[in-house]
Amino acid sequence: MIPTSDFLTKKRTGGRHTPEEICSFIKAYVSGEVADYQMSAWLMAVCINGLDPDETVALTEAMIASGETIDLSTLPGITIDKHSTGGVGDKTTLVLGPLLASAGLTMAKMSGRGLGITGGTLDKLESIPGFSTQLTKEQFLAQAASIGCVLAGHTGNLVPADKKIYALRDVTATVECISLIASSVMSKKIACGASTILLDVKAGSGAFMKDIESARKLARTMIEIGNMMGRKTIAAITGMEQPLGLAVGNSIEVAESIETLRGGGPSDLHELCIELGALLLEVTGLSESHAAAKERLEGLIASGAALEKFREVISAQGGDTRVLDDPALLPQVAYSRPILAGSSGFIQSVNAYAIGRAAGMLGAGRQRKEDTIDPSSGVVLKKKAGDSVEVGEEVAVLLYNNAACVESAAEAVSSACKIGPDTPAVSPLVLETLGF
Repeated sequence: MIPTSDFLTKKRTGGRHTPEEICSFIKAYVSGEVADYQMSAWLMAVCINGLDPDETVALTEAMIASGETIDLSTLPGITIDKHSTGGVGDKTTLVLGPLLASAGLTMAKMSGRGLGITGGTLDKLESIPGFSTQLTKEQFLAQAASIGCVLAGHTGNLVPADKKIYALRDVTATVECISLIASSVMSKKIACGASTILLDVKAGSGAFMKDIESARKLARTMIEIGNMMGRKTIAAITGMEQPLGLAVGNSIEVAESIETLRGGGPSDLHELCIELGALLLEVTGLSESHAAAKERLEGLIASGAALEKFREVISAQGGDTRVLDDPALLPQVAYSRPILAGSSGFIQSVNAYAIGRAAGMLGAGRQRKEDTIDPSSGVVLKKKAGDSVEVGEEVAVLLYNNAACVESAAEAVSSACKIGPDTPAVSPLVLETLGF
């Protein structure tokens, strides 16, 4: 390893690291030989001067090598993974996992908790009474083999370098760097072992990437990493100008996912799950065309096969399967407050970030890792962009147990729902696909 000061100077002055240099630096950081302040200096230099594709792959490989990996090669069928870059009301994993497993694919997915405006996939799942997301590696693999779907938290010591580095990025203004984001995401996806990876890259007000150009650049970088490391990787850039579905919270998103698996649910959530699922059936060769893939997935929902697969998942992970038949068994709030339209017309837009922020105020998210989430709180939209509305009609409902921030949340939701006289143009859900 070159001296740390020389390593830092090289990137500060726009130089290029060799894979060996990056591997040694990451290894030294995990072992404690490189201090946090030195890593912070390098992260800032990377944000300013960037990493080229080879450096980004080398960083990804070094982070994977810092811990354990999951070997899915012994599992039956084709193993898949899906990652979303985050969005408001994004509960697609809860629908896609059972749906694709019922189609013959194996989704062995490790997810995270939410940090910010709303909860993550684990927070949603844990709102199901008794549901355990903490599985051993042996339990994780056994369930994937027997059921074809397992939705759990990270097991063992996967990618410890990323955990340490991300904690620094969060407090040193070095989060917004394409190479660092891509290597962080792909190190975890590749360490989890799936042979095929679908990336749902969000773009819009409720997404990390606010515009399609940034989303496209991130998607292409992650696809390049995945393909260079032997994983078939595809991406869909999907819109996040308004929340996905109607529910933004935790237990209420589970209820919405259940309704979608029953063949109902909001049209946009249903459509996106079918579209993303069809992309995976196509790329894995289980369907000859996108249209045929969509038809097959619609059939699995209509027959009840997808819902029954979710029942198997919930049962295997200790959850109360009665919630599938009676969502009222999910955590419920004590209070609700309607948000009424101040004028008549058409909903022009529903700012996703503002809705997510309001849900967070009501208790549906956490600002620090140690914060406790209220699984029952959140926001339910009654109207979406393009819908007509009359003055005094409900546009949303706040659900809460603690009234401390209700006024602020109400103001945020009211401001988020813009009303105008004309029917607006609504952007498609899937803006672009890459990697085919």
